[in-house]
Amino acid sequence: MDRSGWPLAFPGEAVGLLGGSFDPAHEGHAHITREALKRLGLARVWWLVSPGNPLKARQPAPMAERIARAEAVMNDPRVVISDIEARLGTRYTAATLRRLKAAYPGVRFVWLMGADNLAQFHRWQNWEWIIGNVPIAVFARPGTRLEARGARAVEEYARYRIPAEAAGVLPRMAPPAWCFLNVPMMPHSSSAIRARGDWVKG
Repeated sequence: MDRSGWPLAFPGEAVGLLGGSFDPAHEGHAHITREALKRLGLARVWWLVSPGNPLKARQPAPMAERIARAEAVMNDPRVVISDIEARLGTRYTAATLRRLKAAYPGVRFVWLMGADNLAQFHRWQNWEWIIGNVPIAVFARPGTRLEARGARAVEEYARYRIPAEAAGVLPRMAPPAWCFLNVPMMPHSSSAIRARGDWVKG
């Protein structure tokens, strides 16, 4: 298998995975990433720029444009902007995670998501496999605290939640394990940026 262009990671390292269309990337993504690096003790974070979101009818801007924008927004040597989902040919998170876990044995992956995604996590393909195989860190997002609190995943996996103050051990925990982190919230959103006309497909 050709591994050129794949991100680097070494056994024993804790690597955060932040997936999405990044259409466009914005300071909110960078803020969550910085908090994840600090509070989870991650060695690095990969932004997985997806070919497209199966749950959205609207398809994103070209991959090259989204990656260029992401690199401009998040300039940190510990953060890799990756098109690995396109290289793998996967469109669903569970399939991507299966491939990454097989390709990077010994790497401690942690899935990072905003609370807005947690609220509809049960709609993701094989969502129970995801939570049963990769620790998850959920970050507060404006307007989603109450909605996320009643999420199906929260109710069904409540006993596997660890306190926010213990987030530093999450990468070393056997899944299922997850935590909810209340971080200073930023009002940025990709949809709002597009609505203002500040991000137009090339």
